[in-house]
Amino acid sequence: MALETEKLLDETGWRLLQELQQNARLSYTELGQRIGLSLPSVAERVRKMEEAGIITGYHAEVNLSKLGMPVQAVIQLQGIGGQSCRNAVSQVCELPEVLECSRVTGSDSIIVRVVATSLDHLAKVIDQLSLTGIPATSIIRAKPMKRHVIPPEILERGASEDDFTA
Repeated sequence: MALETEKLLDETGWRLLQELQQNARLSYTELGQRIGLSLPSVAERVRKMEEAGIITGYHAEVNLSKLGMPVQAVIQLQGIGGQSCRNAVSQVCELPEVLECSRVTGSDSIIVRVVATSLDHLAKVIDQLSLTGIPATSIIRAKPMKRHVIPPEILERGASEDDFTA
């Protein structure tokens, strides 16, 4: 980690990040009360984390079913037909049903998470994606864990291989 990032991610910085990951709508006053900083100190730390690229955005989490899109699926694309992965990703990302797109290693080239209004709609999305590569689809039945707050312990566990011994 760069020295500036290490300074920003001291114990207080991590506590600030964890609070923001749990609720990005907290006011600077509330954040300060929770982690023991003044409003100006919180504002300065958040600004510096944004400038350093640690915090890259703030998002509203929406209930897709309430919006009329109850079907979600993960689709792996293999054999992207001799085109560059960049071109394939560009084509995939043009579809409004695509929520996330990742380039991956292994037998698949691209993995996407899509949303649809029905199984028929999903079939149309799969047909469109099959123009880019060979699709393998898994419908998401439930999401027991919506989002995970990234704690600093991950870095500590990554530095110590002893944590993963059988």
